[in-house]
Amino acid sequence: MDALRSAIRDIPDFPKPGIVFKDITPLLSDGALFRRTIDAFKERYASDSIDMVVGIEARGFIFASALAYALGAGTCLVRKPGKLPHAVHRLAYDLEYGTDTVEIHTDAFRPGQRIVLVDDVLATGGTVEAAARLIQDHFDVELVELAFLMELAFLGGRGRLRDLPVHALLTYP
Repeated sequence: MDALRSAIRDIPDFPKPGIVFKDITPLLSDGALFRRTIDAFKERYASDSIDMVVGIEARGFIFASALAYALGAGTCLVRKPGKLPHAVHRLAYDLEYGTDTVEIHTDAFRPGQRIVLVDDVLATGGTVEAAARLIQDHFDVELVELAFLMELAFLGGRGRLRDLPVHALLTYP
């Protein structure tokens, strides 16, 4: 995991002053490290009979698609409003300064499927909490775990997710 951590670079004052952005593009551009990342997720879920890996817009799509392929599972998308072409379920949720909305196709899952919900970063937890609620409120599926490349623990997102199981490959205290 040290190699993965060293490939993620800090970008100070992005997207605004005072924020240190964790840039994953060097990790993604290194084929061997990206493979190690997906292999680490695959190892965790290989024996869990995962049917569907769900990616949260936008960087979650990268990890969800690769993990779904590695597991032989399907993949689907949780998106911002107006991006999905078919009928959707939607959920509005509160942000620190306003609201946002997530959507998923109404036919995304079959009853009883086992799901892993994936994103790149667990920060404050608002978007992933909304995505998990959206799935749990509208589908008869088992949400096995919320999976992240990294968790920014100092932002407290895990606490917001209550009893949902969470796994992060890397944690920044």
